[in-house]
Parts: sequence; C-alpha cells; structure tokens
Amino acid sequence: MRIASAKSARDANRLPSAQRSLYALGMLQLSNITLRIAGRTLIDKASLNLPAGSKVGFVGKNGAGKTTLFRAIAGDIAPDEGEIILPKRARIGRVLQEAPGGPETLIETVLAADEERSRLLAETETAKEGGRIGEIHTRLAEIGAHEAEARAARILKGLGFDEEAQNRPCSEFSGGWRMRVALAAVLFTEPDLLLLDEPTNYLDLEGSLWLERYIARYRHSAILISHDRDLLNNAVRMIVHLSEQKLTTYSGGYDSFERQRAERQALQAKLKDKQEAQRKHMEAFVDRFRAKASKARQAQSRLKALAKLQPVSTIADETVLPFRFPDPEKRAAPPILQLEGVSVGYEPGHPILTNLNLRIDDDDRIALLGANGNGKSTFAKLISGQLEAEAGTFKRSNKLKIGFFAQHQLDELIPGQSAVEHIRARLPDLSEPQLRARVAQMGLATQKMDTKAKDLSGGEKARLLMGLATLGRPHLLILDEPTNHLDVDSREALIHALNDYSGAVILISHDRHLIEASVDRLWLTSKGTVAPYDGDIEDYRREVLEGPAKKPAAEKTAAAPAAGRQKQADKRRTSAPLRQKLKECERLIDVFTSEIEALDEELASTALHRAMPEKAATLAKKRGEKAAMLERLEERWIELGAMLEELGREPDAA
Repeated sequence: MRIASAKSARDANRLPSAQRSLYALGMLQLSNITLRIAGRTLIDKASLNLPAGSKVGFVGKNGAGKTTLFRAIAGDIAPDEGEIILPKRARIGRVLQEAPGGPETLIETVLAADEERSRLLAETETAKEGGRIGEIHTRLAEIGAHEAEARAARILKGLGFDEEAQNRPCSEFSGGWRMRVALAAVLFTEPDLLLLDEPTNYLDLEGSLWLERYIARYRHSAILISHDRDLLNNAVRMIVHLSEQKLTTYSGGYDSFERQRAERQALQAKLKDKQEAQRKHMEAFVDRFRAKASKARQAQSRLKALAKLQPVSTIADETVLPFRFPDPEKRAAPPILQLEGVSVGYEPGHPILTNLNLRIDDDDRIALLGANGNGKSTFAKLISGQLEAEAGTFKRSNKLKIGFFAQHQLDELIPGQSAVEHIRARLPDLSEPQLRARVAQMGLATQKMDTKAKDLSGGEKARLLMGLATLGRPHLLILDEPTNHLDVDSREALIHALNDYSGAVILISHDRHLIEASVDRLWLTSKGTVAPYDGDIEDYRREVLEGPAKKPAAEKTAAAPAAGRQKQADKRRTSAPLRQKLKECERLIDVFTSEIEALDEELASTALHRAMPEKAATLAKKRGEKAAMLERLEERWIELGAMLEELGREPDAA
C-alpha cells in the first residue's frame, strides 16, 4: 500500500510528467482489499477506482465498516489483503477526533494547518542568501499565501464564526464549536483527497447548507460518510454502498442510488427465480433419465451444467424497525401554549430572548431556524419548562404534557441498565410483556432489549431516549437534533413516526429533508427573539448562502407559504379522526379474527356435531355472522385507507 504526503493538487501541473499521469489514472484505487477487525470481516475482496475530482457519498448501515475503510485509506491501518493505491504525492485531509483547544485564535489555528506556508513564512525571518529568499517568495506566491488569511476567514464565517469569534482563543469554545474549527482547518488546506466522516453532526442547518455548496464546488476529490440526504443529493456525483462486505457504485446522488438499488433488487429477484426454475428443470431431467441408457449422455451433460450454474445472489433488503410515538390520551384545548411579551435567559436581567409573542396549537409542526448560539435551545428549554419566563405572560393548557429529546441526554442513560430496565424504572406496574412491547415501539430489536445502554450504538441510544421522552403520551414533542446518530433509513422512519403522531412538534435540526417532510411552520431565532419566518426552506437556504438582499422575495407574498402551511395543518386536523377510526377498525378486525379462529376450533370437533348438533348449528350460525361482520370491517378498513391516502395527496397529484 502506498500512502505518502505531497504538495497540493493545485500544483499537479508542475509535477514531472510521470507523476501527472498518476493524477490522470485516478485519485484512489482499492484492489481486492479485505479488512477485518477483531476477527470479524468488514470488507471482503472489494475493489474501487475513483478518478481525480470525484465527489463520492459513502453509505451503508452503521457498523458496516465505513469508518474503518477511511482509516485504511488514510494509512492508519493496513488492509489484511489487497492494496490501496494513491498517487505518490497525494495529500489526504480529514478531521481528527481531537479538536483544537489551545490559546491560539481560531484564525491562527486554521492558518497554521497549512504547514508549508507556516514553514516558509518562518524561514523569511531567518533566510540570508538572496537566491533562497527569492525561491521562498516565489513559492509563497504560488500557493496563494498572501490571500490565505482572507480565505481562512471566509471558511470560518461559512461555518458560523463571525469576525469577533475568529479572533478569540480556541479554548473559549465548547467541544462542538472546536470541531468546526478542526473542519475549517482541513478545508483550508485543500487536500487532494478530502475524507469527511459525518461532517454535519456538529453543524447547524446554516453550516450544513454552506458545507453542501462548498463540497459541490470543491476542485479536488472528496469522499463523505454521511446520513444527510440533502448533502448526498446535492454535493456528490457518485454513491458507494457498503453492504454484505462488498462495495457497489451508483451514479448520481442518494435519491438516484435508492432508485437504482430498487431496480437492481427487482432484477436480481427475477434472475434468481428464473435460475431456480432452470435448476429444477435440469434436476427433474437428471432424476428421470439418469438410469436410461439412451438418455445417459444428456443426463451427464445436465449434471455438468448444474455444477457450473452459479447461484444468483439477491440484494439484501436492509429493513429498519419503525419508530412509534403514542398519541396523547386526550386532546389539549388550543392554544396549548401562548406567549405574550415573554423574555427568558439564564441570569436575571440578562435575557437571551425577548419580546416573544407566539402561539402553539395542538397539531402544530414547527421547525426552529437560526444559527447555533442564537437561542434555539434556550427557547426549547423555556417551552419544556426547564427555564422560567423572566417577563411577560406565558399560558399553558391545563394538564399539558411535554416530551423533550436532546442529544446531550445520551449521557444521562444509566450505562449498566438495559432498555427494559429503563422503562421498568418509570413504569413499574407494567408486566414483562407490556414492558417489552413498549421497547419494541421504540424500534429496538428483540436481541437489543436486554443489552446494557453502554453497549448500544448511538442510534439505538437515540431510539431509547425518544421512547423515554414519549412514555407519558405527550401533547407536545420537542426534538433537539434527533438525527445525529441515525442512518438515512432510520431518519425516514422518524419522518413517518412524526407524520403519524397526532400531537404538536417543535423540531430543531440541521437535516433539511427531515424539516421539509415533517413540519409546516418555520420560526426563525434571530436578533434576540423568535418570530414566524415568511418563506419556505428553499427561501431560507438562499438567504443563508446569498444574503437577504439577493432573495427574490418581491416575487412572492408571505401569504403563499403561510397558506401552504395552513393547508398542511388542515390536512392533519381532518385526517386525525380518520386515523382514529382506522385504528379502531384494525382493533375490531383483530378481535373478530380471534373469535372466528376460536369458533373454527370448536366446530372442527366431530364429537360436538354427534353429541350436541343443536349447539354445533348455533356455533356455525354465530361464525357466519362474525365472518360477515369481519368482511364489512375489512371493506371499511380499505375505504378509510383510501380516504387517508387521497387526503395526503398534493392537489396537483390528485
């Protein structure tokens, strides 16, 4: 395996012709590599060839081996078999786990990441010989050293640091913000191959939007491990999927990958069915004519063909268990929350948010927009009751129940307790089957129910925490960055759960797809307050990337998005009773099915018909009545389902 440091790819045109040909051949080649960790095979004889300038999304189930492959590409570990080939002078850039935290300012930290520039600038202070001084300044000009500070400042600004923050020491910032500085430093160095592992996990929506555009415009190669659907749709041009220890490439973004994979699954299934039919036909021929002299040669020929027939493997269907959020037991009278002139903060006399004039109804779906540090989490704590209002009027509906989920709560799980034990501590009166049914609603597999919290994956812990937050069947569910540890399929499952949930939702997330698919109102946290945002998420994206002045607001009225959001709320309000009727219908279908099965068991007894023919006749009549009722219930279930489906359609899709 060859991995070595090099000049930036921007200098590839000055490399010798033999090395330039390496850039032409490709940026990264994986040749029949096998990777094992602790005896477990993660990748088995996989190959891949990425040309220079590739933008690749690397996807697969959590634990499949994506991060391990990154470590192998970076040279931290060697593959057990095969070879990883990179151009000799290629530089690899990735964000290290240890975030910078020294006394240096943010801008100094980012500038120091370009080691060649730092070394040359230091040498200008000591160099005496005229020729060497000329070489140094020529090289500084070649690498754009004099524009470096402005470029570093632009990157830091894009990731959420204003000019004042850029000149503060790293040590003053929390771990999440320092990870942003580490990301800025890597981007500043412009490596030939950029490896980013879940880069949006420590970014807000604004930073994610900026990074998405930056990667899409990046002039070198980049590979992203990410579960952010929009990032994978808009920033990359190829998806590499790790599944069943193999790497498969798909052109386009994530949506294209899903479509191609579904088509490939269908084709593989057809080929497998066709091959099985062919195999059975051959086997039948061999069995029939093996002993017949006149057909012996043909039978032997079929046996040889059978031996050569390679089985067609079907693509594994990686199913994801759903989330289920229980609906409130009783509807709360709207508005469930009303704020008039409210201020809130952490120190008396120093409010973070002021002049809050807002109303939340029982079926609202609200996303909080605004850069980190503007008060989104403060607002969530006010609504959840963790902070008290300092001024103004804050009215809550009687007996209002609120469920709250935030990423920091992962540390609050008891490491030595299983999911079942966590539920039992809160609901001690439930029986063991009831406890396990509650855990199943969280989407935790049966084999994970008794696993200690410390041994659960990040996604499994997030599922457990969301389940704990909704145990009391809240009227309002507040989710603060719920997707950081969820893969793409689990995020889709979360969207379905939120759309099925009949209570109100407040969502803080950097996942644009989650916001677009599950909310209908946008509130912006900015300039020390929270207020409705008169636009959609695409308007907000343009505003973040291009500034308010460039937003084509004059062409749209605030009434249009507001009307759309109201229409979504009306849909949910209309569909709520239908969903309730559908659930009741399903319950009755289960009841009648069980009763019919019990009657069938009794009627199957010949002794009953001989000894008590009258009772048998009565039971048979009862069974017929229940069967007729079951048929009517099933027709009603189909009718309600069609009504719900029709209600969920967009007007132009009807």
